[in-house]
Amino acid sequence: MGKLMALVTFLAVFALSANLAMAQDTWIIDPAHSAAQFRVRHLMISNVQGEFGKLSGKILFDGKNYATVKAEAAIEVASINTREPKRDEHLRSADFFDAAAYPKIVFVSKRVENINGNRFDLVGDLTIRGVTKLITLKVESSPIIKGMSGESRIGVHAETKLDRQDYGVKWNRAMDAGGVVVGNEVQITLDLELIRSKQ
Repeated sequence: MGKLMALVTFLAVFALSANLAMAQDTWIIDPAHSAAQFRVRHLMISNVQGEFGKLSGKILFDGKNYATVKAEAAIEVASINTREPKRDEHLRSADFFDAAAYPKIVFVSKRVENINGNRFDLVGDLTIRGVTKLITLKVESSPIIKGMSGESRIGVHAETKLDRQDYGVKWNRAMDAGGVVVGNEVQITLDLELIRSKQ
């Protein structure tokens, strides 16, 4: 009897897990209303800001429980824009991102932590220049709303910091008065608009 009850319990849990998995919706990043921005120290006195204009990805989310969130996203390195063409070419070069050899920056989530209302930590692997490191995104989600065509949409704001040296983005120059031209700490801000897939 004990083994039978254990089997029944296992099957019930398995069925519940399967139903939860099936309940996951796929949310696609809307690139026209999304941005991946960064900020880094310049000459030790100011911040230079830029963004990547081309990003794509999807999020699995049941629409209610943030613990169900799973995300995959990719950024095209060549789409970098700091409003200075010569600087952008340098950033695409092997001195920095080496866009020819490593055309994409990729994030794949691993788990959700510290859920507090509509805020949570999304922990995952970030790959830049072929180097993968675990990072934590501080995420804030909007409510789900209906778009202009009746589609379901949700907004996501996320932030993190990283050391570019950890990813092999090492170029720098020392200044005569001390310090360096480019700071190592990079602040990243993501503002995403997601559309629930109809498939």
